[in-house]
Amino acid sequence: MLEGAHRQRYKLTRAPRFQPPPDPLQATAGRLAEKTSQRRLVTLPKPPFAVRVLNNMTFGATRQSIAEFNALGSSDVARLTAWVDRQLKPDAIDDSDVEARLEAAGYYTLKKTLAQQWEDHVRSGAEWNIRMRPGWEVQREALVRAVFSNRQLFEVTTMFWHDHFNVMVSDYSICPVFGHYNRDVIRANAFGNFRAMLEAVAKSPAMLYYLDNKSNRRGGPNENFARELLELHTLGAENYLGFVDPFKVPPCPEDPGYPIGYTDIDVYETAAAFTGWTMNDNHWEFTHADKDNGQFHYHAPWHDSGPKFVLGTFLYPERPALQDGRDILDRLASHPRVAGFICKKLVRRFLSDEPPQSLVDSAARVFRDSWRAPDQIARTLRHILLSEEAQNAWGRKMRRPFEAVAAALRVTGCDWTYNFDDNRSGDLNWRMGFTGHQPYDWAAPNGYPDVTTAWSGASNFGMTWKTLLWLTETSRPDDSNVKLLPILETTRQHIPAHQWTANRIVDFWCRQILGYLPRSQRLAALRAFMAQNGDPATTVLEDSDRSSTRDLKNHYNHQRLRSLVALILMTPEFLSR
Repeated sequence: MLEGAHRQRYKLTRAPRFQPPPDPLQATAGRLAEKTSQRRLVTLPKPPFAVRVLNNMTFGATRQSIAEFNALGSSDVARLTAWVDRQLKPDAIDDSDVEARLEAAGYYTLKKTLAQQWEDHVRSGAEWNIRMRPGWEVQREALVRAVFSNRQLFEVTTMFWHDHFNVMVSDYSICPVFGHYNRDVIRANAFGNFRAMLEAVAKSPAMLYYLDNKSNRRGGPNENFARELLELHTLGAENYLGFVDPFKVPPCPEDPGYPIGYTDIDVYETAAAFTGWTMNDNHWEFTHADKDNGQFHYHAPWHDSGPKFVLGTFLYPERPALQDGRDILDRLASHPRVAGFICKKLVRRFLSDEPPQSLVDSAARVFRDSWRAPDQIARTLRHILLSEEAQNAWGRKMRRPFEAVAAALRVTGCDWTYNFDDNRSGDLNWRMGFTGHQPYDWAAPNGYPDVTTAWSGASNFGMTWKTLLWLTETSRPDDSNVKLLPILETTRQHIPAHQWTANRIVDFWCRQILGYLPRSQRLAALRAFMAQNGDPATTVLEDSDRSSTRDLKNHYNHQRLRSLVALILMTPEFLSR
């Protein structure tokens, strides 16, 4: 009877598609390749073990982080194991310095509860700058934490989940409550349980606004959230079967108790299951006392309480509040294809644009076997990050613009805090927008892409390079005589004035920024640039910034030193990881 009802309601005629669709990332890469010049494989020198793993698992390996890593054990594997196990327990890592830095820099909305955000930035009718402040603070907080936090793996993983469960921060309705989404939904579950995160996302006002589920009701169902829940958040487009009869979908080879994929009918039925999942935004139909506090609200009169058939399982009619949606989230969180989709994205983020299938499969087993565990994500990450593939990964990823800026600030020892109250912060914020990678501001629900081809355009590279150059030349907002990056001060601290040869300066900054020396051809070009008409090995350069057009080796030496640092920051060695 149920099958007949489905046939009549949805007019089903087509047979299911058993083969997955082409990988959209591969298809995009193919189209891009047709429009661009032929790519050429360039082999980079393999950095030391600590540099490789820290660049993949943090926002940039620094001299200090490399030294701390190397002190953790007697072998590479022992050191990596100790480091990962420590990073997977962020609450045990003191991060009070970064909290104090944020407070001193004027970040005053980050600790507000959702109720406070709603009252202060929505109900109050605040002007534009006040209304949008919570989201803007989270955007800038991301860079401060990426640069200064000791919980580096946690911060990297947090950004991964923001891309996975993407919500556009600059939306007028979302920005005032984005602080809650970041703190209580993404950060609270980043190392936790995926099923718990799914429900937290579904109930968050930011996602309810972004994918329109706040207005999803039985009299006018809205399928936006349901479709992205299946297509982007769990099963992935690779497991989409199209508009076909769900009763004819074959079982999943990994577990016959689940269907091999999802159909359009599953989307419609999922949308029906989440009707009534809305929020207290003072809707005219609400009559309860707390109807305007910004919190999640289940409105029973809007819920479709009829029977449903979703992902191969039957949901009975007239069930308790929220039960339809929660059963679907359970079904998804335990699905073997969901485990594979999530783990493929995790491996892609940390290791390679082309994730090794063997590692994806083994990680998926860990993910699914522990789907009820409170530390499910941490267990899965540990498996991935301690794998042999992770130990040998290098040069298969490119730093996206935000990551390049964060790494540049880390490796150069910058002590300036990105904030709201100085022109330099405004300048950097403006420039980050032109790179195409302003945190959390991707309009489409699929989140910022995480493959090299998506960031290899001339505009992306050009604006990223310009931003890195700007960092080396810009003065601090509190003292126009002091640069944002302490390049000159650091050089003086580590190289005595009588040893300021081009070779020593270039070698020092390559080790400072890259963690190793690049190949001889690159090294020679950098040394020649720094030496100008002097001998790179023997000529001692003046510690001055005077004009000397007839003797270029002493012509604006301080400016040339900063340009040298900018050149190293623009190299493939720095922008690759």
